[in-house]
Amino acid sequence: MRAAAWFRAAAVVMLLFAVGHTYGFLAFRPDTAEGRAVWDAMNKVRFSVGSTTFSYGGFYIGFGLFISAFQVFCIWLAWTLGAMARAGEMAARRIAWGMFVLQCFGTVLSLRYFSLGPVVLSAIAAFCFLMGALSVRRTAG
Repeated sequence: MRAAAWFRAAAVVMLLFAVGHTYGFLAFRPDTAEGRAVWDAMNKVRFSVGSTTFSYGGFYIGFGLFISAFQVFCIWLAWTLGAMARAGEMAARRIAWGMFVLQCFGTVLSLRYFSLGPVVLSAIAAFCFLMGALSVRRTAG
């Protein structure tokens, strides 16, 4: 498979991850009394930093949406790497190695803190970036 195809495959895997992440964290509601108590406390307990008041629930939503935005950027970057690889731009290889390392960290963190879905998607994306990086070839120009 050519490098561009590997990067496009990574983009599709990351799109699935982004959709799953965004839906999952926005739709999640605890199903136990203890979980609901924590959820309520996250949203009701407020604290101040400087002149602004926050809640942990707000941080949860804000960071979750930030991660979704970051994932969309990574999807765009993976798709752009495909175009760069097709044009024979060797910078695509260096960026792909960085994305590979990022997805490896994501796999390890998912193993530790999340469920099987994020582990599998991070590992597949890492593999796609690895194969893409190894497949980038300079075109005569």
